[in-house]
Amino acid sequence: MLDIADELHRWVEQGRDVAVATVVATHGSAPRQPGAALAVDSAGTAIGSVSGGCVEGAVYELCQEALRTGQPVLERFGYSDEDAFAVGLTCGGIIDILVEPIRAAAARPAGDGTAAREPADRTAGTLAAGLAAAAAGEAAALARVVQGPDGYLGRALLVRPDGSHTGTLGGHPALDRTALAEARALLDAGRTTTVAIGTGVADAAPQGDDGAQPAGSRCGGTIELLVESSVPAPRMIVFGAIDFAAALVKVGKFLNYHVTVCDARPVFATRSRFPDADEIVVDWPHRYLDSQDLDARTVLCVLTHDAKFDVPLLERALRLPVAYVGAMGSRRTHLDRQRRLREVGLTELELNRLRSPIGLDLGARTPEETALSIAAEIVANRRGGTGTPLTGAHTPIHHDTGRPVGRIGSVA
Repeated sequence: MLDIADELHRWVEQGRDVAVATVVATHGSAPRQPGAALAVDSAGTAIGSVSGGCVEGAVYELCQEALRTGQPVLERFGYSDEDAFAVGLTCGGIIDILVEPIRAAAARPAGDGTAAREPADRTAGTLAAGLAAAAAGEAAALARVVQGPDGYLGRALLVRPDGSHTGTLGGHPALDRTALAEARALLDAGRTTTVAIGTGVADAAPQGDDGAQPAGSRCGGTIELLVESSVPAPRMIVFGAIDFAAALVKVGKFLNYHVTVCDARPVFATRSRFPDADEIVVDWPHRYLDSQDLDARTVLCVLTHDAKFDVPLLERALRLPVAYVGAMGSRRTHLDRQRRLREVGLTELELNRLRSPIGLDLGARTPEETALSIAAEIVANRRGGTGTPLTGAHTPIHHDTGRPVGRIGSVA
């Protein structure tokens, strides 16, 4: 849902009732991953996608039904062997989709500034808060119940990096604590996935409209949550203000990276040469790298092709916990670069992290083709791909690089 937060947040702010369909689980070959969403407003306007077109029509109807009833629903779509024309995924996969209505009036705080009392209002308010955070580029994780005992479906919690939160699952307080811990851990990793937590307590039924739990109610087993992480865009830092860098900046922006160009030469590192870059920095590459707080999603592309820049930069870069370090140059340049890096103390393990010559073998010639080659290698590295043609291959089309869904713990 957070992947279309900008437009959804505007809709809610404009007072438009919406229903949001979110992919919460996939099995086999599925075109979209958990978190992908399609939304429909009360006027019938739709944004987003949950299947790339396979089941959009049926999901659109479910959204309209949710707007009429005000109730969430979980629906499974898969390939139908019996009826080739049935609604389903022709790729043979299965997707589970949660459809939730968000009433704009219910999503707003009460007139006295306090949160709405009704559980449905609290959920709508939590969803609206999640959309606002994502639209503002703030780090937050939205956890929603996608499977569990009656009354829990769609309940939501929003957690922030400092541990503060909005919303409740409505059961035993320990259930919220476990859900918050799981959501915060996934937020720290910047991941979107499903997790199962054990209820493990008596009297864990969801609260009634007055906030009280029915006497003697019990539920056990597990509750499955979809946790969507909204984090600032991952960073791509391109070192070397050359024509290949200009093309790579464009591709990096297309892949939703926050792109910085760094070069020590002010005549080349200019806004007119790199209009698409988020930042342009005039500094020695290694000195700029030393000043940055980078995370495990950062990719570093060294296009300087000059030992006086490359060696001190790579000496630092290859010791950082970043996602990708690639360097441009011929195979002869690569061998010379490796020799120089060994001389400054890099180990073979550290050198093995370097992708050089940078990019996949696409036969690229132009700056644009080379940028595509580099981007392809970055995506393959991120998603666990091999870079081999899919035609005739027996490898998975969609690689699962995340943690499998499983029972995480119990609040007992």
